[in-house]
Amino acid sequence: MSHPKKLILVSILFIFYITCNAQTVTWSADGNAYYKVEDNQIVRYTLPANDKKILISKQDLTPQGASPLKVDYFSFSSDEKKLLVFTNTQRVWRIKTRGDYWVLDLTSKNLRKLGAGLSDASLMFAKFSPDASKVAYVSDYNLYVEDLNGNIRQLTTDGTRKFINGTFDWVYEEEFACRDGFRWSTDGKSLAYWQIDARDTRDFYMINNTDSVYSRIIPVEYPKAGEDPSACRIGVIDVSTAKTSWMNIDGDPRQHYIVRLEFVPGTGDFIIQQLNRKQNHSKLIRCNSTSGACVPIYEEKDEAWVDVYTPASADNAYHVAFRHTLEWLSNGKEFLWPSEKSGWRHLYRISADGKKETPVTKGNFDVIAYKGIDEKNGIAYFLASPANATQKYLYRARLDGKGTAERLTPADLAGTHNYTISRNGEFALHTFNNTFTAPVNEWVALPAHKPLDGQPGIQISGSAPKSSATEFFKVTTSDGIQMDGWMVKPADFDPAKKYPVVFYVYTEPWGQNVTDTYGVSQNFLYGGDMRQDGYIYISLDNRGTPAPKGREWRKSIYKNIGIINIRDQAMAAKEILKWPFVDGDRIAVWGWSGGGAATLNLMFQYPDIYKTGIAIAAVSNQLTYDNIYQERYMGLPSENREDFLKGSPIQYARNLRGNLLVIHGTGDDNVHYANAEMLINELVKHDKQFQFMPYPNRSHGMSEGEGTFRHLINLYTSFLRKNCPPGPK
Repeated sequence: MSHPKKLILVSILFIFYITCNAQTVTWSADGNAYYKVEDNQIVRYTLPANDKKILISKQDLTPQGASPLKVDYFSFSSDEKKLLVFTNTQRVWRIKTRGDYWVLDLTSKNLRKLGAGLSDASLMFAKFSPDASKVAYVSDYNLYVEDLNGNIRQLTTDGTRKFINGTFDWVYEEEFACRDGFRWSTDGKSLAYWQIDARDTRDFYMINNTDSVYSRIIPVEYPKAGEDPSACRIGVIDVSTAKTSWMNIDGDPRQHYIVRLEFVPGTGDFIIQQLNRKQNHSKLIRCNSTSGACVPIYEEKDEAWVDVYTPASADNAYHVAFRHTLEWLSNGKEFLWPSEKSGWRHLYRISADGKKETPVTKGNFDVIAYKGIDEKNGIAYFLASPANATQKYLYRARLDGKGTAERLTPADLAGTHNYTISRNGEFALHTFNNTFTAPVNEWVALPAHKPLDGQPGIQISGSAPKSSATEFFKVTTSDGIQMDGWMVKPADFDPAKKYPVVFYVYTEPWGQNVTDTYGVSQNFLYGGDMRQDGYIYISLDNRGTPAPKGREWRKSIYKNIGIINIRDQAMAAKEILKWPFVDGDRIAVWGWSGGGAATLNLMFQYPDIYKTGIAIAAVSNQLTYDNIYQERYMGLPSENREDFLKGSPIQYARNLRGNLLVIHGTGDDNVHYANAEMLINELVKHDKQFQFMPYPNRSHGMSEGEGTFRHLINLYTSFLRKNCPPGPK
């Protein structure tokens, strides 16, 4: 039950961090070229020849009397004659979204720092106005606009840590991936922005006991499950007068969320997405920025929850923090929208007034992610994998909804594919990997999927292995549930002998473990070689995990976290225990965050199966976690509190019989350290012996502090080897 938390096998967290903290490809406006940072210079590659030209040199990026700027992120004005450079970046919770911005005029080569007089590294989400005459940004919870002569106008003055203009509180970022909280109007005369009022949201206090002889309190505005959300409203502020007009949005602002805002091209209107508190009723609302009138145009309900992540491609997740964008068609008359209302996730074409809807994709398969369009030729590109939920391939469908989807990824490249598609839909950066192929990429022309450089394209070398130590399998439980799994057997495996099994678990709606990807089965916390030492390593995806198996699979977990996912894992383990080479006396399980919670639940609810467990940063009590995540998947505690309790590991701690190691960072702002102390109290009450390791001031990812990761690896490894000895019997 949790979030990043999510995929927090350490290797996955690392990949996630790199993805969110490095700019890879930025497309030109016409889609015929792309830009990259190479050797701290910005290089332009023109397609299809892929000709390289240094567009912006180190000298161009060197302030007078200083060293060249380190380019962490860049963006162009719409005419591509000016450049914004983001540097000196600082982490805010998960992502580096605060730092310094500089503007470079590509004609005059004038380089100037924005925000004179404001604190260093305090600017966030700087964006050019449509005519590139100004830049807007957030600093210290307030909005500013600055013209390119250096004249700064502060647009809001009431911002504080808990009264937030143009950005978001902790939980909006964590659970909705909302961080960039303002948009330029299409005419550049105003900004539409979120205002978050967290003054009535209680703080959770973390305590730093190590950096001084006196402790220091660190407050985080954090609404627990059952607590009202922060109030949210949308304003439109005139950049010349600094006057805000508030939109007339129906619904109690403390019982609804606003998770999306985007201007309709060529108009003064914008569309917002509003969710009710339970997140099972979504409305798209069209707002007039002048009058403040807001009219619902499209809505969707679900008996469980409505997913809010439009599978759309942003230019760069690092800067926009997974900004939710609409894909506009017909010059703003229509947009693409995903929905599971058919039982499968599909794309629909919706008119801007919401009155007309056309299915773009259809069939018994899920659209995993929308990747781009070629509107000129009426094509939408998306990822799907109808026959294998562990893989991803590129498909295309006609925007008019006629015909059937066509797979474009070559048939001989089984595995996981991703594509960064140009704005005109003609070119793509194609990336491929599977369990035995490290990530490789190529440039291709679409829709033919033909390599641009004249080479034969990505091929699996004839000398390369056609398989890896990772084996995929399916297991059907006594409940009739078929689950995907992967397994790594010992290097010297002898089916006549019996081996210990280590299960890696996550089990919640935010993480799919069983994927055909390189390194998926590598345990980065094991300080050795599990194959050589003689362990069988296994992971399984239960119902409720976000595999492309349809709505029913994903949402059957509603109000059942800690129950249905745990039973699926345990029943699958029972089937695996029937394998003749499995030693039922040496069964271990481990996980991080939501996986830590699953580890505890498996150890406590099924102590006859799991003999050793390692739970890291685990939620022991569902009522301690944030309201957006927990209420989305479990409902409201005021209505079904018993389900929250029934799924919480702490309710079953008295059943512990095996060997348990609990690990938690005291500075975890995501899954609070209080979870560990509550669990400890319950285990002590029932005289259950266990091992516990608190890491002072470490956050959810345990990334801080000299020697932390090495110590964690050694602790994990020694505990596992001692209590679940490796090798055959």
